[in-house]
Amino acid sequence: MKVLVATGRTQGTRGNDYHHAVEGELVRIDPPCRKDRDDPDGRCGCGRGFAGMNSQRATTTARVAEVPLTREEYAEALRSSLERDGVDQCSCRALDEADGLAELAATWPVGTVVERRLDALTRRTQEVPS
Repeated sequence: MKVLVATGRTQGTRGNDYHHAVEGELVRIDPPCRKDRDDPDGRCGCGRGFAGMNSQRATTTARVAEVPLTREEYAEALRSSLERDGVDQCSCRALDEADGLAELAATWPVGTVVERRLDALTRRTQEVPS
């Protein structure tokens, strides 16, 4: 299935880019905090970041990747990640959120690097998958 994964590709395109996540790990999109909810360039950085599901570290760039996961496995990875972060997440809600993330990833071809600006994702570049 197509999903978003952390990438350092295209880092530096914006002066406030950051990449602390593990290259290739699954990412999720968390709601921005009060500091950043109206400004993707806010000091916190969460309004422009993707959260690494395993490392719990963030990045401002994600890449569309094809991964060998079922829908249920993807939802479980998301639910488990949220649980580690202290977010109470039932399995059915995690499945809905995973479906939403998969729908976003399905918008672009594999290899596309995207950035986040609050609720909007835009393409930075499309690369040929290796």
